[in-house]
Amino acid sequence: MRPRLVVLPALAALVTAQVVLTAGSPAQAADAAVTVTVNTKAGLEVVHEAATGVNHAIWDTHLGSDAVADLLKDAGVKAMRYPGGSYSDIYHWADHTAPGGYVAPNTDFDTFMRGVRRAGGQAIVTANYGTGTAEEAAAWVRYANVEKRYGVKYWEIGNENYGNGHYGSGWEADHHPDKSPTYYATLVRDYATAMKAVDPTIKIGAVLTTPGEWPDGITATGDTASWNETVLAIAGPVVDFGIIHWYPSGDTAAQVLAKTDRVKDQIALVREQSRRLAGKDLGIALTEVNTSYGRNTQPGALFAADAYATMIGQGVFTVDWWNVHNGIGQVREIAGHPDYDDFGLLSSGTCTADGTACEPALNTPFAPYHAIAMTSRFARPGDQLVAALSSDPLVRAHAARRPDGGLAVMMINQDPDAARTVSLRVPGYSAAADATVLKFGNGDTGISTTTGSSSSVSLAPYSITTVVLKPSRAVTGLPAAPARPVLDSVTDRTAVLSWPAPPPAVKYEVHRINGAGADQWGETIGTTFTAANLQPGTEYTVNLIARDNAGKVSWSSPPLTFTTKTPATSSCAVTYRETTNWGNGFVAELEIANTGTRPAAGWTLTYSWPTTWQQVGSGWNATWSQTGTQVTVTNTATLDAGASTTVGFVGNYQGPNVHPVKYFLNGTLCTTR
Repeated sequence: MRPRLVVLPALAALVTAQVVLTAGSPAQAADAAVTVTVNTKAGLEVVHEAATGVNHAIWDTHLGSDAVADLLKDAGVKAMRYPGGSYSDIYHWADHTAPGGYVAPNTDFDTFMRGVRRAGGQAIVTANYGTGTAEEAAAWVRYANVEKRYGVKYWEIGNENYGNGHYGSGWEADHHPDKSPTYYATLVRDYATAMKAVDPTIKIGAVLTTPGEWPDGITATGDTASWNETVLAIAGPVVDFGIIHWYPSGDTAAQVLAKTDRVKDQIALVREQSRRLAGKDLGIALTEVNTSYGRNTQPGALFAADAYATMIGQGVFTVDWWNVHNGIGQVREIAGHPDYDDFGLLSSGTCTADGTACEPALNTPFAPYHAIAMTSRFARPGDQLVAALSSDPLVRAHAARRPDGGLAVMMINQDPDAARTVSLRVPGYSAAADATVLKFGNGDTGISTTTGSSSSVSLAPYSITTVVLKPSRAVTGLPAAPARPVLDSVTDRTAVLSWPAPPPAVKYEVHRINGAGADQWGETIGTTFTAANLQPGTEYTVNLIARDNAGKVSWSSPPLTFTTKTPATSSCAVTYRETTNWGNGFVAELEIANTGTRPAAGWTLTYSWPTTWQQVGSGWNATWSQTGTQVTVTNTATLDAGASTTVGFVGNYQGPNVHPVKYFLNGTLCTTR
């Protein structure tokens, strides 16, 4: 939870270019040309029923009002979280109290649920871990789902409980004698057991750290592993999803907007940890997200649209903005408009302490509200996101396939000054000539909807544009989409995939996805496939497509991403070990073994970081250098056959700290141990 302003009634009393495109519209001369390519065969994830969410808080007097519920419904919000960030760990639902905090009137659980139902959404409830008990949480489940029949499905155990002081910084209430991740995880098991004994159908979430964000990767004094490693090993087998929060930092719009490039690695690391430690694929919920720049103006809107679409495409089942109302902060002009530094989607109608600046009228939507509305219109529950690639890094592109045959393409122009003319390319998709075009531009107070071309569109500076294509002719009776393939085995050169058969498919095509392009590896009438001639230590993403006797093809399966191994035998072997981590830096060592039959008289080891935000700062026992993402380690000493040596370095990172995959010693690919 981020800082908020509690607004009492006395303070509240102080408050007192649309572009129409048609087919054949000429582009402005200054517009730069961009190509956006969509690959409908490169399926990502299907949009969950709770994908688009927000946070409510019990200090917000307007939490359950009809006006707020109606605004959230209009924006397509499908999930609402309660009782509000860190307040969750001091809130006692039965008597509606939060000792040490302010509880506004008309914010009790039943009032919240009335608003949820009016908005047509569903609740995400955070049980009190910090000052509560498993019995209290179980009683809440009984009241919600047995007595009141609200059908609350998603329950979190605590909020940001790593912020209890165990890692040095403490903002989260925790009255337990032990603040360690081991203690938290052990009690989460007790909570899950007690709550599911009341309603076995509910889903339980455990708090995780977000890869690349403090205190991810840190092992505190007295612990044997980091927060995620500990929580997933102990509580992972009994919970259903992991909870992450994300507030990317940055002093400029460009810095913050670039942070969505890290999402894929963030989510991949959480999935890898859950498979390895919990023994299963946990769902992932991003139950708090906001930006650090332009929270109420267009930079915040551009971030929101890109973050929601990217997270949903990576399979995060709910993305929840922090929050609905929050309060005024530092007032300044951003992107030509007043920004109130308010974490809320809607204006609280408040003023600064000295009364020199006031927000607009209560419940006036800020720019990110409209971005979330754009996202909900772009990708609806049941739609499937597919790969989209822009030729311009300042134009972010997302695409979603619809059950009715339509295809929506959302484009975000992050250039504050220049428009873009986009040419849309969708190989294999026959679109009608006209399309529905939705736009939200800098300074707009709502979304405009017009009719335009299905092949080109102009993007205003700092704008969000969605083009909804219609098929040129109706296509019905498609085969069912195959399930996500499973990786049965993998070596450095081969991978064996399998999947259950959805009738009435005749054969399956296996496609390797590369950006917005795809290579067909082969096809089969069975339910297994062996991919050969792969590159060692390389990441691959594959999809399946089913084809029936009439030649009709299904939607793509959800993707499977895997990395091939390094050679089982080589003349060298490398072991990577991270020994210390402090949140944005770490110490690691490499053990290099000469497993060949000849000595290496002077040696050079090379490897590449998987990301652009990782850097070697200094090293020892060798000479270290880095160019781009490639690291070179040299030593003039001889490494005898059968011998090994250990070198180390201090590394820095500003995002998910993904470990290298493959290493070369004097040009030879080594075995990674």
